[in-house]
Amino acid sequence: MEHNNITMEIQNAEKFQALSIARLIMQAMNYDCCRYFAGPDHTLDDFERVMTKLVLADDSQYSYLNTIVAIDADGGVCGCCVSYDGGKLHELRCAFVEAAKAEFGRDFSGMDDETQAGELYIDSIAVPESHRGRGIATALLNAAIDKAKAMGLPAVGLLVDKGNPKAEKLYTRIGFKYVGDSSWGGHEMKHLQYAVK
Repeated sequence: MEHNNITMEIQNAEKFQALSIARLIMQAMNYDCCRYFAGPDHTLDDFERVMTKLVLADDSQYSYLNTIVAIDADGGVCGCCVSYDGGKLHELRCAFVEAAKAEFGRDFSGMDDETQAGELYIDSIAVPESHRGRGIATALLNAAIDKAKAMGLPAVGLLVDKGNPKAEKLYTRIGFKYVGDSSWGGHEMKHLQYAVK
């Protein structure tokens, strides 16, 4: 697939890509949110270690099994999209809640739900700065829409930070529409949805 002079392939993630995926998830979360979850006594490196374990796990919302990656001509990960059935949020979130308790001594079991049944929820989508503006995020979003169709889900949903109008513009261009306000990781968010046809 050619996108503005970059050759890339969209494929299902594999375990050996876990560290690259964890770093991209942290970028998508935004480092302020990562620090919020890690707490004052832990570093971003500690959080990266925990996220890498969660990517390697089969039963985590961040699992490589829930992840689509964009691979560049050199075989490197140049983007990722983590998504899952919103109806499974609670069972998938357990791994993160348990890891945060064990590693950071912090309890996030009372977190608000960022998704619900009836949508393929895009938990994280990220492209490294060096690869932006080349159509990679669009290709990943289209792959997520195809995944929702294959799963028989009527919508694709995501949260976008109210302080990130550039990302919101990309989502609305593809066809996502505002459905309500939300908050996550201490940040005000907008919930957007794409109706799968």
